[in-house]
Amino acid sequence: MVYSYEYPRPMVAVDILVLRKFNESSFILLIKRLNQPYVDQWAMPGGFVDKDESLIDAANRELFEETGLNGLKLRQFKAFGDPGRDPRGHSVSIVFIAEIEAELIELKAGDDAKDAEWFNINNLPPLAFDHELIIEKALKSVRL
Repeated sequence: MVYSYEYPRPMVAVDILVLRKFNESSFILLIKRLNQPYVDQWAMPGGFVDKDESLIDAANRELFEETGLNGLKLRQFKAFGDPGRDPRGHSVSIVFIAEIEAELIELKAGDDAKDAEWFNINNLPPLAFDHELIIEKALKSVRL
């Protein structure tokens, strides 16, 4: 028997905040979105959780698909789910953080990312969704 649930429910997504420390400066990894909504705007890597996929597996998959990065130590930070944060509908995003220290990390934009770049935390471009709020809250919880 297949059980159906009659009530609408939010979409579940993951977003990944990768922070890189180098030469006393801190950088955030952002992708330029290839698709709507917010096409050509900068955002944290992330996307929707697939059916039967764990949150950490989704975060690792999305990070690899959009930036080419693999094997980072991700830790779950916080969930963000205010209605209206995503124009496609009610979306709850579980945010993961990775903190790394490295000089050069090669990025390879892929999947639904047009580009991937490191930005100094003090000079971020305008961001899609509620990613400015997420980054602001996350930076208070990390050791930069």
